[in-house]
Amino acid sequence: MNTQLSSPFNTRKMLTDDLAQVILIEREVFLFPWSKINFSDSITAEYDCRVLEQDAVIFGYGVMMTAPDEAHLLTIGIAAKWQNKGWGKKLLQYFITLAKQKNLQSMLLDVRESNTGAALLYQQIGFQAIAKRKGYYPAMCGREDAIVMKLTL
Repeated sequence: MNTQLSSPFNTRKMLTDDLAQVILIEREVFLFPWSKINFSDSITAEYDCRVLEQDAVIFGYGVMMTAPDEAHLLTIGIAAKWQNKGWGKKLLQYFITLAKQKNLQSMLLDVRESNTGAALLYQQIGFQAIAKRKGYYPAMCGREDAIVMKLTL
C-alpha cells in the first residue's frame, strides 16, 4: 500500500460502520485509547467526526466539538505506518478550515506533556500553549499533565 502524500485520499464523515477500523488505529497509536462508545457517542452528538481513507482503507481520523465561538479538537490519530508523512498536518489543517467555515474564533486542543512531536506540529501551525491541566491523562505511573493549546482563527 502506497503511503505517499501525493496518493489520492478522501476526507469524509466518520460513520458507525467505520468504527472497527478507527478503533484498530486508536489502539495502535494510543496507550490509553478511546473506546468504541466514545466514538459512537461523538457521532450521535453530531460532533465533526472525520476519517482519512485511501482505497477504502481508513488510516486517520479526528473528532472536533464546537461551541458558539470555538472549536475543541478532541482527538486526532494517524495509523503508525502512515505517520511522519504529513498526514497528521493535513488532517489538522482540514479541521482548522472546517472551524473557519463555521466562523469560529479559536480552536483548542489538549496534548500530553510527553507528546513533544504533536506539540511541535501544533506550534508550527500556530497553536500556543495557554494552560496546563494537572493529571489530565492516565499514565503508566499515575497521571500525566496536559498542555492546553489555542489557535486564533
